[in-house]
Amino acid sequence: MSRSTSPVLIVVGGTDPIYRGYCLEQSAAAYPIALIDTKPPSRQQHLVVDHEVADTHDPAAVVAAGLALAKRHAIAGVVTWDEYCLVPTAQLVARLGLPGNSVESMNAGRNKAASRAKFAEHHVPSATSTRVDTLEEATTAASRTGFPVVLKPASHAASIGVICVDTPEELPAAWEFAAAGAGEQGPEGHGVLVEEYLVGPEISVECVTVGGTTTAVAVTRKEVGFAPYFEETGHTVTAGDPLLPHVAPTAAQAVRALGITDGVQHVEMRLTASGPRIIEVNSRIGGDLIGTLVRLATGLDLPRIAADIACGNDPSLTPSAHRTAAIKILYPPADGILTARRLAAEPGRQFPWLHQVAWLQDVGDRVALPPKGGANARIGFLIVTADSPATAHERLAVLVEGLTLAVAP
Repeated sequence: MSRSTSPVLIVVGGTDPIYRGYCLEQSAAAYPIALIDTKPPSRQQHLVVDHEVADTHDPAAVVAAGLALAKRHAIAGVVTWDEYCLVPTAQLVARLGLPGNSVESMNAGRNKAASRAKFAEHHVPSATSTRVDTLEEATTAASRTGFPVVLKPASHAASIGVICVDTPEELPAAWEFAAAGAGEQGPEGHGVLVEEYLVGPEISVECVTVGGTTTAVAVTRKEVGFAPYFEETGHTVTAGDPLLPHVAPTAAQAVRALGITDGVQHVEMRLTASGPRIIEVNSRIGGDLIGTLVRLATGLDLPRIAADIACGNDPSLTPSAHRTAAIKILYPPADGILTARRLAAEPGRQFPWLHQVAWLQDVGDRVALPPKGGANARIGFLIVTADSPATAHERLAVLVEGLTLAVAP
């Protein structure tokens, strides 16, 4: 590894090449990168000037790795786009004496029970929520809340252990599912939340906060499937979405309630009959390539923005594009062995609007539908651009018609 003569940006975790590779690439275009991760860099080694190996979910290990890097480099800032690294990153920021989010605010965002309490304190429209530790407590809370309810681990992510329960009879099985997910959750919270089910379309608001002032830069309209689970199957971002001015104040209010002062936030909410209501606030770039969709639709580079803020530089929030970008996530038709996966199109001259095709599973791999499939549930994804949401969805439909996915028992 070479040693940079310029101050480096420390990136903590978040190096998955499929879903987060673009974040590292776009940050490295502006700053020398020093990486803290669970293993040495491989595929993206050319983007990194130095690294330390550490358990990125362990605050003490991250701080020790960061101090080791600080002995070899001047540090410009520290950033992460990994949900489970938010608290360790905040502790490293504090130890290095750099500006950034407090450990308290990151804990408040990671612990969804603490988030609900902050939302109630600051009058942020949210869902009724009760933290429980047993099925008996969950039954009492569900009866008080009223069915349907949602069960979710207090400090997990990616919809792990989240399930909708329509009737009391479904509660015991749902409790087993949620409690199993809670057993693997992050240390910032514990137990399971029993929450009011919010009726309405689900969206996220992509926000940028600098010095406590939040700007909503994009709306992501979501597709959710595989009920009673909450698997996200697609996202659409359109520059100048007419929803943006209506949901931006609620998103900013939620960010402020948690004490978040800096960075990029992914604020999830539902559009209910009573108005926008917050699901949760994630103090990092949204997953499922949402940052790529935002860049394709608006020209705004969220990883570069996050890096600029971490390094104390003013980010550019001026859009340079005005179109729609959408992602379709592909799932197997059934559980079994993947025997075929073909798409009758590829990015290029014939399909200039087809931005990316990625396969996550190979022929011969065992696959399964959510939630049983876990990381193997997704076969791949398609990203398209268009002048409007309707055209983007038409193009995705055309691609899916030419898609072959076959599974043998």
